[in-house]
Amino acid sequence: MSGLCVGVPKETALGETLVALAPSQVSLLVKAALEVSIESGAGEAAGFDDDAYRSKGARIIARREELFSSVQILPQVRTLGMNLEKGRDDLSLLRSDHTVIGLADPLGTPEASWELATRGVTSLALELIPRIARAQSMDVLSSLATIVGYKAVILAAGVLPKLLPMLTTAAGTIAPARVLVIGAGVAGLQAIATARRLGASVSAYDVRPSVKEDIRSVGAKAIEFSVEVDEVEESSGYARALDEKVLRRQREGLAPVVAASDVVITTASVPGQRAPHLITGDMVARMGRGSVVVDVAADRGGNCELTRPNETVMCRGVRVLGPTNLPRTVPTHASQLYGRNLANVLLHLCKDGRLQFESNDEIARAILVTRGGEVVHPRVRELLEKAKRAR
Repeated sequence: MSGLCVGVPKETALGETLVALAPSQVSLLVKAALEVSIESGAGEAAGFDDDAYRSKGARIIARREELFSSVQILPQVRTLGMNLEKGRDDLSLLRSDHTVIGLADPLGTPEASWELATRGVTSLALELIPRIARAQSMDVLSSLATIVGYKAVILAAGVLPKLLPMLTTAAGTIAPARVLVIGAGVAGLQAIATARRLGASVSAYDVRPSVKEDIRSVGAKAIEFSVEVDEVEESSGYARALDEKVLRRQREGLAPVVAASDVVITTASVPGQRAPHLITGDMVARMGRGSVVVDVAADRGGNCELTRPNETVMCRGVRVLGPTNLPRTVPTHASQLYGRNLANVLLHLCKDGRLQFESNDEIARAILVTRGGEVVHPRVRELLEKAKRAR
């Protein structure tokens, strides 16, 4: 597989601390006969200096322009679609023989894919990795969601004016904090497990009936009320966008549980859609003073109608937190996990000295967004055509 050059540029998105490949992944790629270059300082914020990369066989390049001109594959954490403000600064450096791979939000910002296509760039969106057994080692969303679920609980514990565990002391017994987790995907399940490890009493709700056993398996009580399966769940297992009638039933069922909770962690989202509003301002107002809501769906509009991205909103003594990029708070481990997933994708696609996108490869077909000057992903192309018709 000689001849393919991989170049990792420094992330330019505001506040991003991750790097696309950690030094340990450089070793994997070099062993597979790929040449790896790193822009100087690319790993500093994640705790990896240039010497750490150099010791694993990477070449360090000082100038960004030189890096882009000397490689064919550009792994990033946030590609143009996830970095609209600063990402366009790199457009003039991109060539038709470049392949950009990383988080791209192609269903949320499909116009960015069109900009890459017009330059002939091949782009791969890691959010679109299929949920199949062969692709588990490449699933960046699950890796990052694990961190999000963990950090959401730690964040809540840091501002809650109570302790999470039950404690029996000479001064009396302190009851455990009551934590409600909404959404039982990877982030939600990790939040449940973390809150349980810290000693909280945990309940959880997910609109999909199929995940009740997952909730119970990590030690939480599953909140149940009646909805029709075909109203809430896609055949893929993801939640579907909900109509107002179903949302209203969920709010009514959740209201008394939210009111009784000390901490509510919300993680419910639908791929490519605005996050469903499951918690109203009135529901928050009925929580006890000092209670905390951590809404990790803030970057998709939030599950709570009071949420403001990257802000803390106070409502009758209740804090509503809207963090949007929790992995950046633990960039060393987040980069290691993300980088391993990304490296596995590259090792899967790199054959005989080139990237190969075989039509019968379900993984390659799922993540390939642009190639040969066109947007080739059907869903992204459909979104672009819909936007064009609306203009």
